[in-house]
Amino acid sequence: MALPYDQNAPKKPTNLTINSDLLEKARAEKINLSATLEGALIQQLRQSEREKWKAKNKSAIQALNDLAETHGLFSDSFRDF
Repeated sequence: MALPYDQNAPKKPTNLTINSDLLEKARAEKINLSATLEGALIQQLRQSEREKWKAKNKSAIQALNDLAETHGLFSDSFRDF
């Protein structure tokens, strides 16, 4: 699956405010904060894109579901189970 952003874009420093205890514990575990944040943002972007796609295609999905409900699936005649 394609990433929802330009991987070749330059890195940009930024300031964040997070819970100090959480930061301390993450540093103690040597967690890469930048990589962790990037991973979390990728997941959020993918989820957001999925939701937008589902909303945009809601009527087409419903029409296909209605067609399958009325006439069955196109593959029903090929099933052995």
